[in-house]
Amino acid sequence: MESTHQDTEYLVRKTSNAGYRAFSLITPPLYTAYILARRGRGAFSINGVLRSTWIAGVGGAIGGAGIGYARYAYTSPETVRAKRVQTAYDTNRIRAEDHSTIGGILFSVITPAVLWKRAKIYNLILGGLSLGSGVGTLTHYFRAITGDPPPQVQLPDAPYSS
Repeated sequence: MESTHQDTEYLVRKTSNAGYRAFSLITPPLYTAYILARRGRGAFSINGVLRSTWIAGVGGAIGGAGIGYARYAYTSPETVRAKRVQTAYDTNRIRAEDHSTIGGILFSVITPAVLWKRAKIYNLILGGLSLGSGVGTLTHYFRAITGDPPPQVQLPDAPYSS
């Protein structure tokens, strides 16, 4: 019973991470298009883009966790365990998470260095983290499209045991 809870927790963390990556990727272009279409070029600001990106990323993480919990908390233990093993060996997901993390760390340092006077410091750091996460995710997709897919790993035959 305890391992089912741990499996569910693991899968909820993964769906939360996926939500963060997705919203960090789609928010900057959507926000930019919205501001330019509704308010015009004069209302556009770097601070606004960075703020909306990190807030949307947090919202995506919370939404992803909620969806993951609703999906896996009331599913049969065998199904949850099988999904955990499948997720743990999914090299495509692992590569996407790695690229996202690397991009987030790099951009959380580079963004404040480059845009120091253009936004508030917390928006520079958190927005840079979210922008980097989106850029890392784009890098993952670009690598997969251009012929460098992650290697496939065989799932173990034995069922997962705790």
